[in-house]
Amino acid sequence: MIRYLCRSVGALLVATFAGLVAISEPAGAEPPNIPSANAALAMLESLTFAPEFRPSRYSRGQFLSRWATFGGGCTTRALVLQRDSENVGAKGRCTRIPGPWLSPYDGIIHESSADLEIDHLVPLAEAWSSGAWAWTGTQRRAFANDLQSPELWAVTGALNQEKVARDPAEWMPPLSSFRCTYAEAWVQVKYSYRLTVDEAEKLALSGQLARC
Repeated sequence: MIRYLCRSVGALLVATFAGLVAISEPAGAEPPNIPSANAALAMLESLTFAPEFRPSRYSRGQFLSRWATFGGGCTTRALVLQRDSENVGAKGRCTRIPGPWLSPYDGIIHESSADLEIDHLVPLAEAWSSGAWAWTGTQRRAFANDLQSPELWAVTGALNQEKVARDPAEWMPPLSSFRCTYAEAWVQVKYSYRLTVDEAEKLALSGQLARC
């Protein structure tokens, strides 16, 4: 789809953690901002490289017990479904959001939102092991509901279950034409949130980006 081909190397849309991060709804529910391959490579080189580290036990509830609800009454999930729907009638609706949706990871078209899950591109467990263990609860909730970066995607549910918490060294989307976008988006999220990358992850990302 056209929006997945658009690239922007503009200012970061995600607030950094100089202070508390607020959960904010994107103006006009814009698609995620994804850098070019060259910009992503530069970002990747600037990241801190370190093995994954878990000084305390991870649980999903430390990030997300339920989706955030915004001023218009729409949840994070609903806003992602609105944004990614191919139906212009989806805009502004919180329930009974019409499709179809094209799952970018596998190219499958879905007519029902029940077949979709909202994937955290950088999985919550991966974020935890890459530095989010040190965040406040407010910061982790903001990350889990972030609509201002390319972190949330409506994808085939079964594929999201297959991916679970694996990083790009362990799992990449089966649709090869989307892998550049996937790697670019992954680096953008890690860069925005100052998360670390491990050696295998860096090699997989740099190898993919070099082919883009």
